[in-house]
Amino acid sequence: MKVLLVDDEAEFINTLAERLQLRGFQVLTSTDGEAALQAVEEDGPQVVLLDVMMPGLGGLEVLQRIKGKHPSIQVILLTGRGSTREGIEGMRQGAFDFLMKPIKIEELMEKMKAAYEVFQKGATEPEVKPL
Repeated sequence: MKVLLVDDEAEFINTLAERLQLRGFQVLTSTDGEAALQAVEEDGPQVVLLDVMMPGLGGLEVLQRIKGKHPSIQVILLTGRGSTREGIEGMRQGAFDFLMKPIKIEELMEKMKAAYEVFQKGATEPEVKPL
């Protein structure tokens, strides 16, 4: 699975990238929205982990642009304290899911695998699973 990590906190993104690479993921990183959009075009990730709150081009705008051109790419939003509303709005705009920071690696892995399965099926919307 090729994953693009997008977050303006370089230390966070580098640590997370290292942890995912150790688990066998191909990881790309970006610290801003414009570079993330370029990476989507050039490198074709299947799953994008995207911080909602970034300076410049924010996460929700990046989400809209990704889904507008590449609806099969699955985006998982990362939200900090106080940005739950943005996470929910992102779900309305086509995000696969959202996670609150600090993230638990096990929960992230589960969501990434589920998002990848949806990508492989070519779905543009996440499946609704019964509770």
